[in-house]
Amino acid sequence: MRQVCTLAIIEDGDRALLAMKKRGFGEGWWNGYGGKVQEGEEIEEAMVRELEEESGLIARKFGKRAVLEFFFSGTDKEVEMHVFEVTDYDGKPVETEEMKPQWFAKSDIPFDQMWPADREWMSLYFDGKNITGSATFNGDTKAFIKSDFKIAEK
Repeated sequence: MRQVCTLAIIEDGDRALLAMKKRGFGEGWWNGYGGKVQEGEEIEEAMVRELEEESGLIARKFGKRAVLEFFFSGTDKEVEMHVFEVTDYDGKPVETEEMKPQWFAKSDIPFDQMWPADREWMSLYFDGKNITGSATFNGDTKAFIKSDFKIAEK
């Protein structure tokens, strides 16, 4: 079963807004804001909706920086993730039931507290690269197995 999802990373100069996932899939890891694209919804619309629901922010200027695939061995679960850089927004980040926001200097991103695959592609992302590729996890334990991320053309 393939799920199309979004992920928004808010950037403000030399810092980025990430959030600690407080419940559900990815609980306990830092990440951007995102979720599933709903039926009949455009990918960009889903990103704007998810960002507002999870942070209180309304994206005004953004661009797609990555399309990534995540596989879970032994299952039929696949995630197609569209990653957006948000550089202009309205509002102030608020904590929600699902996410706790925190600003980080781009030089201090907490890679050791992220999904193992995110550590790889996000390091390229924060170097200003567009990314494509995939990662595979164990379907039962969610343990990281392998990845193949590369720089994409802008």
